[in-house]
Amino acid sequence: MKMTILTLFPEMFDGLFSHSILKQAQDRDVVSFHVVNFREFSKDRHQRVDDYPYGGGGGMVLTPQPLFDAVKHVKEQAKGKSPRVVLLCPQGEPYSQKKAEEFAQEDELILICGHYEGFDERIREHLVTDEVSIGDYVLTGGEIGAMVIADSVTRLQQGALGNETSAVTDSHSTGLLEYPHYTRPAEFEGMKVPDVLLSGHHAKIEAWRRQESLKRTFTRRPDMLSKADLTPKDQAIIDKFTKE
Repeated sequence: MKMTILTLFPEMFDGLFSHSILKQAQDRDVVSFHVVNFREFSKDRHQRVDDYPYGGGGGMVLTPQPLFDAVKHVKEQAKGKSPRVVLLCPQGEPYSQKKAEEFAQEDELILICGHYEGFDERIREHLVTDEVSIGDYVLTGGEIGAMVIADSVTRLQQGALGNETSAVTDSHSTGLLEYPHYTRPAEFEGMKVPDVLLSGHHAKIEAWRRQESLKRTFTRRPDMLSKADLTPKDQAIIDKFTKE
C-alpha cells in the first residue's frame, strides 16, 4: 500500500515513520509512506498557500491551486486506479475502525493536512473523495489526524504485525471492546491470573474471553452493543449483566 501525506510540516512525521510497527511495515515492503510539502507546488513567488477569506472574518484560508497541483502530481505517479483523497477536517465523517478497514482495502491513499482557518470550499467540492474527523474537537492542523489514519490502516495490512490475529481481536474490530490480558507471573503481590487462562482448555478460554469482552463493552461502552453482531448466547449474557 502507498500512502502520500500532503502537509506544510513534513518534519512532524519523521519520528512516526522511523519507529515501531510503521517502520517494520516499511522495511517489509508492506506499506510505503511519502510525505510531500504542498507549499512546493505554490505558483506564488513567495510560495504562499493561504489568503484572506472573501467576505471578511478572522484567520487565513488555504488556496486551491497548490493542493490541486500537488494531488494531480501524486495521481500521475499512481500505478493503479485513481487513489482516494482524504481531507482531515473537523467537519468530516467521524473516523472509526470500520473506516480504517475500508481504507485498508485501497492500494493507495492521499491524505491532506490543513492548517489555518480552513480550506477553500472548491477543495472540498472538487478535489477530495472523503472528509474525516478524528473527534469532536479542533486541532491546530490535520497532521495528527493523518498520523492516526496512517497507524490504524497500516496495522491492518497483511504482514504488518508479527501476529496476524492481533488486528482481528483488537477492540472495535469485533464490534466489542477487547477482553482483559494477563501474562507471567501467574501471581503478583497476591493478585492472581484467572484460573481458566491457566487451564489449557481452549474452548473454555474462548468462552471466558467472549464473556469478558461483552462485560467490558456493557460497562464501558454500552452504545456499541446495539451495532454489534450478537448471538443468542451473547444476548443471554448481556441480559444477565442487566439484571445484576
